[in-house]
Amino acid sequence: MKSLVDALEAKALSSGALVVPEKKSARKSIEPEADRADLAGSLAGSEKDAAADTKKAPPKSARRRSREFTLQAIYQWQIAAHSPGDLETQFSEADGFKRADGPMFSALMRGTIKASPTLIEQLTPHLDRPWVEVSPIERSILLLSSFELIHTLETPYRVILNEAIELAKSFGGTDGHKYVNGILDKLAAIVRVDEIAHQAASGLPYKKRASSVPTVTVKPRRTPKPE
Repeated sequence: MKSLVDALEAKALSSGALVVPEKKSARKSIEPEADRADLAGSLAGSEKDAAADTKKAPPKSARRRSREFTLQAIYQWQIAAHSPGDLETQFSEADGFKRADGPMFSALMRGTIKASPTLIEQLTPHLDRPWVEVSPIERSILLLSSFELIHTLETPYRVILNEAIELAKSFGGTDGHKYVNGILDKLAAIVRVDEIAHQAASGLPYKKRASSVPTVTVKPRRTPKPE
């Protein structure tokens, strides 16, 4: 069975997408030639790998790097059935992992794998084909992004959809990002209905209200001094 690098290299090589090398291998990861800025705007740097082009590519955030590593870990879990513990150990030693958000990678990877049966059930009604016929890369993106839509409500749904599209453009097929976006749009309309309605009405980011009991301040009554 081919390793993750060999399995992804045929699709990723033409776009220069990042591929995690095998553990302790001399092969270096392939950095994207043009990283796109995420909607949150918190970013960190990388360079274009083109001899004739000396311009620097837009920098990439630690959170996006975490999603890229998570995508590849979920892909490897599907193909080779590696355990979350083994994946965490392997990817923590991968080239470039120090520039990612490690805790976010662990939370997304473990959470997605654990919730995968439920996630597949929620995604299936929106598919145009059986789940097993969806490409492994697109399945991995759908699992990761649906987990974020359902379980990380602090992340705006538009950010999650944008990140899914960018992952599909970097790692998936030619029109894979359109397919992924269409499915996640339908899922978001169900699991993020309040957020979508709020943004449609006000155009402002949605903030979930804290479930706290209002505090009532009681002023002490003044009593007149005796004469």
